[in-house]
Amino acid sequence: MTPTKADLIYSSPQSTIKDFSFDAQVVEVFPDMIKRSVPGYSTIIETIGRLSKNYVRNNTNIYDLGCSLGAATLAMRQNIEAENCQIIGIDNSSAMVERCKMHINAFKGTTPCTIIQNDILATTIENASMVVLNFTLQFIDKEKRQQLLNNIATGLNKGGILVLSEKISHQDSQCHSLLTDLHHDFKRANGYSDLEIAQKRSALEQVMKPDSLETHLNRFEQAGFSHASTWFQCFNFVSLVAIK
Repeated sequence: MTPTKADLIYSSPQSTIKDFSFDAQVVEVFPDMIKRSVPGYSTIIETIGRLSKNYVRNNTNIYDLGCSLGAATLAMRQNIEAENCQIIGIDNSSAMVERCKMHINAFKGTTPCTIIQNDILATTIENASMVVLNFTLQFIDKEKRQQLLNNIATGLNKGGILVLSEKISHQDSQCHSLLTDLHHDFKRANGYSDLEIAQKRSALEQVMKPDSLETHLNRFEQAGFSHASTWFQCFNFVSLVAIK
């Protein structure tokens, strides 16, 4: 496997800060970026694996929407005990898909995995027992998010599970500021400078649009999920489950 490179993308002053994109430059440092930027990421990935053991059923599909480098796909593949299943990983970044295929092929597993470059909004979900949206929905146009969840709910079998991980906004401005400050402290503790934090934030400003926790729960209800809950939160990062 390719060694992990340090994330230095925003370490030098940039006269013009481009909108963040999952291009080849980001792919090269993505594991380091995620580890140092998203609190609890390893716990979320490990738990996705455990949930796949409990919820994936024989003869069904499993979807990793916005699969990036395949961390959630690999976690599920290592834990699935059901037979005659397949994992379908989808991402719209060609650089991510290319590297993801390398990662998947580097590990043996009994559950087949197919990695596809496509728009998840154009993906038909069918015969699914588990769907993962791991820090993906926040990059989708807000007006299209409900339809995506509707499509997922339609394609999930009864009792199937959706895992949704997101950075959230807080409706209380003081609490929002507190959680944001804690997150920035987390990034500083992981070696990011104030310059890197500020430039990354500017790059993401027009690209990543977080929702409130209440908005996510309301969307689940509108999509027709029977049960939904937050199972993890650290600062302004959460992971939720919704069961059909």
